[in-house]
Amino acid sequence: MVYIKIFYYKIVIIMLLYNKNLKQTARKLRSNTTNAENILWRYIRKSQIYDIRFCRQKVIGNYIVDFFAPSINLVIEADGGYHDLLEQHYQDQERDIYLNTLGVFVLRFSNQQVENEIQTTIQTINNCVLKMKTLATNKSHK
Repeated sequence: MVYIKIFYYKIVIIMLLYNKNLKQTARKLRSNTTNAENILWRYIRKSQIYDIRFCRQKVIGNYIVDFFAPSINLVIEADGGYHDLLEQHYQDQERDIYLNTLGVFVLRFSNQQVENEIQTTIQTINNCVLKMKTLATNKSHK
């Protein structure tokens, strides 16, 4: 999958790896979302945050991320209780490191945060998106 970013006079091409074998799994996940994912989706869909478009259950490499904003390389994850398990924590760290090496920033929230503190969660996302848009704009002007 290739994303093309145009910054006034520069064109930057970012290639993200794509495992086509995960496409069907991603489709199934889109139709079986958690309550926390549904809540988050209501707030971030249709470019509601600074005109940034998010995709749900997006395949990146050998992983499926909950939400992905390709224009700013941002992933948002809503983590259920099993992410508190030590083994899952290590797997999440490994996944985040992999995504970071691709230039993708990962924001993680627990399902409880999303369900019980949605305004704080959305404010955190807003702040992150604004910073990332500003960084992208600043890089394009250098």
